[in-house]
Amino acid sequence: MASRPNIFYPLAIVITTKQRRKYGLRIHPQTQIGYGFCLRHSVGIVINPDAVIGNNCTILQFTTIGYGKGGAAVIGDNVDMFANVNIIGGVKIGNNAIIGAGAVVVRDVPENAVVAGVPAKVIRYRTDVAEG
Repeated sequence: MASRPNIFYPLAIVITTKQRRKYGLRIHPQTQIGYGFCLRHSVGIVINPDAVIGNNCTILQFTTIGYGKGGAAVIGDNVDMFANVNIIGGVKIGNNAIIGAGAVVVRDVPENAVVAGVPAKVIRYRTDVAEG
């Protein structure tokens, strides 16, 4: 509704303000988010307005996508982020990645990687993803 200024922009501002107060959900109306975006347990989620989120991404509670050196994150398609994930700076997260609970991502994440830890490190690669 608010990807560009139009007659729906004021309504988008009212909706986001209400969600911010009720759930602690802070997503700017002009944040670039792909289709199929899913918030599970949408409490305490903060997404920087400059972040770019791909299609079919899932985010769980208490996740922050912040701004730091290099700007904000660019997140690929089909990425799953579990609870209490922090993504800091202009990192790139590849398609089909999984970010484990409590991870702090400060470096790029390759495609099909499963990362966890503080700072996040690749712990394995997904084999359940079809090529192409």
